[in-house]
Amino acid sequence: MTGFQKRLLAGAIASALCFGPSGAIAQTGEQTAEQTGEQTAEQTAEQTAEQTAEQTGRLGELFAELATPGRDDWERIEGEITRIWSQSGSPAMDLLLRRAGEAIEAKDFVAAIDHLGALTDHAPGFAEGWNARATAFFLMDEYALSVADIERTLALNPRHFGALEGLAAILEETDQPDLALRALREAQAINPNRPSVQQGLARLERLTGDVEL
Repeated sequence: MTGFQKRLLAGAIASALCFGPSGAIAQTGEQTAEQTGEQTAEQTAEQTAEQTAEQTGRLGELFAELATPGRDDWERIEGEITRIWSQSGSPAMDLLLRRAGEAIEAKDFVAAIDHLGALTDHAPGFAEGWNARATAFFLMDEYALSVADIERTLALNPRHFGALEGLAAILEETDQPDLALRALREAQAINPNRPSVQQGLARLERLTGDVEL
């Protein structure tokens, strides 16, 4: 992968990480945390369960739309999926994710990993924490660490097309084009309209001679 491709990936991931509920994660912080603290644990648990159920239903609808080839609005759908994925249910964890995204955008990968280490420690079930840290490791050329975090991401969120595309990039970079092609085909099945996936498939099919008819 070229330096230019890495910069594109960094910018795309950082932008995605800055999204939050209703696109307003930047507004979460101490005030929201204080408001949450005023609720009882039971109320918070009920609200989290309701939010999770609503998100699951909406994601099902969005993935059905995203999987349709030739959609002109695929970026809007992808963006809505990413926003839902970026909602941890905790204002403090969302804030860590946003700060990590800002650090990645600034190419301060050490700071990003510090934020994401705290995030994955406190919210190990939140897939986006692992995915973001995988991105930071990847941009530092720490491929083994990145793959380990991608595996955690996909274990929690098997439909994470971004993680699959990142895995394909690492496999291609480490001279494993057959495995890269498999990962990218999985990403294509979920999100067929993304140009980078289409371009990567064309390149890997030429390289391996494995062309689907």
